[in-house]
Amino acid sequence: MLEELPGRTCPLRYRYGAAALARAPEETADILYVVGGLYGNVAALDALEAMAAEDAARTGLKVTLCFNGDFNWFNADPDSFRAINQRVLRYRAIQGNVEAELSSPADDAGCGCAYPEQVDAGVVERSNRIHARLKTTANAFPELRAQIDALPMLARFRVGACAVGVVHGDADSLAGWRFSVEELACSSNADWLEQVFATAKVDLFASSHTCEPVLKCLPGTPERAVINNGAAGMPNFPGVRAGLISRVAVVPAVHPVVHGTKVQGVHVDALNVPYDHNGFERSFLANWPAGSDAHVSYFKRIRAWE
Repeated sequence: MLEELPGRTCPLRYRYGAAALARAPEETADILYVVGGLYGNVAALDALEAMAAEDAARTGLKVTLCFNGDFNWFNADPDSFRAINQRVLRYRAIQGNVEAELSSPADDAGCGCAYPEQVDAGVVERSNRIHARLKTTANAFPELRAQIDALPMLARFRVGACAVGVVHGDADSLAGWRFSVEELACSSNADWLEQVFATAKVDLFASSHTCEPVLKCLPGTPERAVINNGAAGMPNFPGVRAGLISRVAVVPAVHPVVHGTKVQGVHVDALNVPYDHNGFERSFLANWPAGSDAHVSYFKRIRAWE
C-alpha cells in the first residue's frame, strides 16, 4: 500500500495525541520564537540569533527560542552537522521527523515525512536518499545524536494569557499534515480542530513540517489560532529570499511582520529571517551540486523560484 512505503509512513512512535500537550510541563516566555525547518542553514541561524538579540535589546525582554524540528537536512557534511546541532541544542528544541529518524535502526520510515498521496513519488524517493546521507553523517557524532534522541516531540508555553502548544507536525502526530494549508482550509477539519484545541487545552498551535506557511484563526470565543511558519531556513514566498519564523509575544514585533493576529491579547506574527543568501547557496552547492537529490528537489525554492 502507498502509505506503507518509506517516506509515506507515519510510525506509531510519532503518535502522541493532543492530550499529551495538556499534560506537558508549561514554560513561561515573554517573547517566543518558534523556529521550524531550519534545514541545516547556518546563515539563517546567524540571522535568527541576531534578530533575537535586537528584539531583546529593543523590548527589554528575554527572547526564548524553540526549534520545533527539522533543524537538520542540508547539513550533510561533518562540519555543518556539528555546527548546527551544537548551536541549536543550546536552546529549547523538539524533534522533527528528520531528527526522529537519525537513530532509527530500520529504514522502513525513510525520511519520516509521512508525505500524503498528492506529493510526487520522486520527491519522496529523493527525500529518503537525502536523509540516508544525513544519517550516515550523524553516525559519526554519537554524543550529539544522543542529545537529539533525548529531545521531546512537543512543548508547551504560556505567553501572557496565551497557552501555546508547539509541535512539529500537528496536534496528534509528529509527522501529521492536518496543519497544512490545504487541511486547514477544509471545512471537514472543523470538528477535529475544535476537539484538539479542547483536548490540548491551548489557545495557539505553532507548527511547521509541511514547509508551507499558514495562519488560521478559528471563529468564536475564546480566540484560537494555528500558525505554521513554513521554513526558517528556506524561502517561503516567490521573490523573497528569506526564511520565516513564528513570534508569539506580549509586546509588538520590532521586526517587519509578514502576517499576524492576536490571541488572548498576545501578538502572534510571522517574521522574515533575512539570511545571507549567497553564503547559504555556496554551502548548499558544496554538499548538493547540480543533479543531486537535494538540488533537484529544492534549488528552485532556494532561489525563491526566481
